[in-house]
Amino acid sequence: MKTALITHADCLQHVTPEGHPERVARLEYILNALDGLDVLRVDAPLATDADLARVHPKSHIADIRARAPSEGYHQIDADTWMSPGSLQAALRAAGGAMKAVDMVLDGEAANAFVAMRPPGHHAERSTAMGFCLFGNAALAAKHALDVHGLSRVAVVDFDVHHGNGTQDLLWDEARALVITSQQMPLWPGSGHPSETGAHGNVLNIPLPPESDGTKMRYEYQKQAFPRLRSFRPELIIISAGFDAHMNDPLAALNWETDDFAWVTSELCALANEFCEGRVVSVLEGGYDLQALAEASRAHVEELMKAAG
Repeated sequence: MKTALITHADCLQHVTPEGHPERVARLEYILNALDGLDVLRVDAPLATDADLARVHPKSHIADIRARAPSEGYHQIDADTWMSPGSLQAALRAAGGAMKAVDMVLDGEAANAFVAMRPPGHHAERSTAMGFCLFGNAALAAKHALDVHGLSRVAVVDFDVHHGNGTQDLLWDEARALVITSQQMPLWPGSGHPSETGAHGNVLNIPLPPESDGTKMRYEYQKQAFPRLRSFRPELIIISAGFDAHMNDPLAALNWETDDFAWVTSELCALANEFCEGRVVSVLEGGYDLQALAEASRAHVEELMKAAG
């Protein structure tokens, strides 16, 4: 089986104001970087309101629909904007995450990368924030648990910013383990080790500013990987943010492209140990276009190696 690459042209229609870091070019650079790879290319479907309701109340879904502008922009907060194409893109991003779960669990793909925007890991139950409208990774986890009947799913988030939304959406979900590493201090300000979830199901790994891949590798080997082995998930979902790269303008970690390849390879190896290699990766941040493109390709190449 191959690695699936799930994307959709609708995600190029989510337009943000000039100068905004979460811009159309992000996805264009990623897709150009992945061009020519021997992957299974699949269009992302639209998530339904019933799908979204697994992690968001109906009031939040209705609010996002109501905010979608017919022209120009709608500003949700200082960082989060919608254009006429944003709602469709967000529904495709959420739908793509679920489609990836379907394909991997149904044996249609060995693993999958969901190259979609807007990202999702900052969207809380009733709050769109941090460029995010819906919680894509959390939704993928709940889809695997509730629709496919899995008993244990892990979400591993290596974006430089804390995945406060994923933590919030899965805080009460004993069947989900959330592991997230992030620069601290840094926006959104959450992610302290004391935040452990309602069932001890959250592990936060703060990383100091200016630390590099050596520190990350140490902490993952010390904390993240043993916790995954203890939990033994039946599926690993990766929130793949590439903004810990040393060239990224929004943060101050100093990872290199090889560090993203390493953590991907290690997570795939762990997946081979206890969940038949089943990995679904969803795109989160990454705002230096060249670094994003290089790290995304390295990430997908490791998924392809694991797929065999």
